[in-house]
Amino acid sequence: MTTMRIAMLSYHTCPLATLGGKDTGGMNVYVRELTRQLGKMGIHVDVFTRSQDDHVPHVLHELGYGNRVVHVPAGPEHPMPKHELANHIPQFVEGIKAFACDKKIQYDILHSHYWMSGIAAASLADAWTDAPIVHMFHTLGEMKNRIARTDAEREGVYRIEGEKQVLRRANRVVVATLAELTQLRFLYKADASKLVVIPPGVNVSRFYPIPSDEAKMYIGLKPEDRMILFVGRIEPLKGVDTLLEAMSCLQKKESRPVHLAIIGGDPAASPEEMNTEMARLMSMCEALGLDQSVVFLGVRDQDKLPYYYSAAEVVVMPSHYESFGMVALEAMACGTPVIASEVGGLAYIVRDGETGFTIPAEEPETLCEKLSWLLNDAELHQKMSAQAAGYAQDYAWEKIAKQIVEVYEGLRR
Repeated sequence: MTTMRIAMLSYHTCPLATLGGKDTGGMNVYVRELTRQLGKMGIHVDVFTRSQDDHVPHVLHELGYGNRVVHVPAGPEHPMPKHELANHIPQFVEGIKAFACDKKIQYDILHSHYWMSGIAAASLADAWTDAPIVHMFHTLGEMKNRIARTDAEREGVYRIEGEKQVLRRANRVVVATLAELTQLRFLYKADASKLVVIPPGVNVSRFYPIPSDEAKMYIGLKPEDRMILFVGRIEPLKGVDTLLEAMSCLQKKESRPVHLAIIGGDPAASPEEMNTEMARLMSMCEALGLDQSVVFLGVRDQDKLPYYYSAAEVVVMPSHYESFGMVALEAMACGTPVIASEVGGLAYIVRDGETGFTIPAEEPETLCEKLSWLLNDAELHQKMSAQAAGYAQDYAWEKIAKQIVEVYEGLRR
């Protein structure tokens, strides 16, 4: 059998981008790790993404096994607001076609991520009639709108209609959980025969338990220091304000100091450039008297994250919406219990009472109670740590990638 060739589309964000920025997160990790694992399996992957920096070479070999990340010029070569990006999809498509023609490559599968990449895949499928589309949404506009608090947080009609168009054109849609499958069926009237549930994976050779004292020493903590950790984008739907309120409650309960480290965003940005949510959270810290117990660390390289996860007593994901929650999986692989909102994929991935706790979103008192319990019950913490690390093994990329390949092969027959 000839080598399978995959065109992986990640239009709006590059899989090599530093995590924790405005448009970087679990999807970047997903595309990067899946591409690496497919390469290990002898499958050739070219990842196409919009060029956002004209100083970065347009073709990079940083994912190993001969697989490439191809930065395609489409619009100005700098970051742009998402609502402007859709205008440049036709140029992106033409750039991919030109690359394939120049390299004399015929792709067997188009695998697109996020709705804009799905629109590009549909255009490519029109040109390459033999290439079926596998799509993954990662987040859904309708779900974001259901929890939006302001008009600024709402997704436009153009996105919802775009998602519906992608659903019509895709041959298979990979969903992370049964919750996402239900959302697509109920909110988008998706064809059930196209949907397949395959959870994201975790790189267990990178994320594994590091002895706590060694991890703490690496990040500059003392062995006796107690740290709660949040990792993610700084935006309202991540619910960091709930965590800050819980920290305020916890400070009144705890006799020993406990600190919160927040990884993500840019806390050093000038007032003019600072993310609105970051500015709000920093002001909230001051108002709650948390200046000495909360530290905003900004973005951290993914290679450093296992040290932070392993040094933490607990990782908290207080999101209002989360399609899956890669951070929870990475933390558990490092043997760290997770307290997460009982929403979306988090309700599936965190086993309540076994690998951590799931709690209702936006309930700081409940979060405070669970944090206090975990911080003060060494036996429970040790038990949850071991169960979390063991449970995460079921999500090793080696196992997940095989399921993705089965989808590819099913469409090639």
